[in-house]
Amino acid sequence: MGHRDLEGGGTTTAVSGLDPESAAWVASLGDASARTREEAFERLHAVLLRIARSELHRRASDARITGPELDDLAHQAAADALLAVTRKLADFRGDSRFTTWAYRFVILEVSSKMGRHFWRRPTEALAAEDWGQLPDRLGLDPADESQWRELVRAFRQAVDDVLTEHQRQVFVAVVLEGIPLDALVVRWNTNRNAIYKTVFDARRKVRAQLVANGHLGRKAEDT
Repeated sequence: MGHRDLEGGGTTTAVSGLDPESAAWVASLGDASARTREEAFERLHAVLLRIARSELHRRASDARITGPELDDLAHQAAADALLAVTRKLADFRGDSRFTTWAYRFVILEVSSKMGRHFWRRPTEALAAEDWGQLPDRLGLDPADESQWRELVRAFRQAVDDVLTEHQRQVFVAVVLEGIPLDALVVRWNTNRNAIYKTVFDARRKVRAQLVANGHLGRKAEDT
């Protein structure tokens, strides 16, 4: 892998006050010697690639990405993270270890790549809203079919009545369609925590509506 675009003309970076390992990384990545920098780029790329592969495998089941596609995304994420790290090298102040600082870049790249990859193949994950799967997905166990059908109807009505448009979109995407969070982060230009909070608030509002209308007991498990 070539890294000539990353060399940056041998820019030096202050290393005072850093732990020895971090100082070594910064010094070698900013060294005036092209050979030293190239070797440092190769070592850092290997570190970032291991992180990318680990993170992608951890999230793979949700994203439905396997095999060569998964490894290709890992290489893309590692390469782009390496570019970001070297461009931001002068910003590193040693508030954490260098590898911890670099870790954040590759995790961001993994999330971005997974999200964009999903939207290239939306038909594989997006399907018609299957409201009939809700009781099972939400851990509910109606006593009979009529109760099951009534609960589904009430649930759908609650989603329509008590959620904002944004909450409804996020709730349907996450709970019904099973779209990976990373894909939604890209789609709505947000972050995972914001999506988590939206889903939490939506579930609470829907449950409260079902309880108020007598479809769930007040001590029933949170939907």
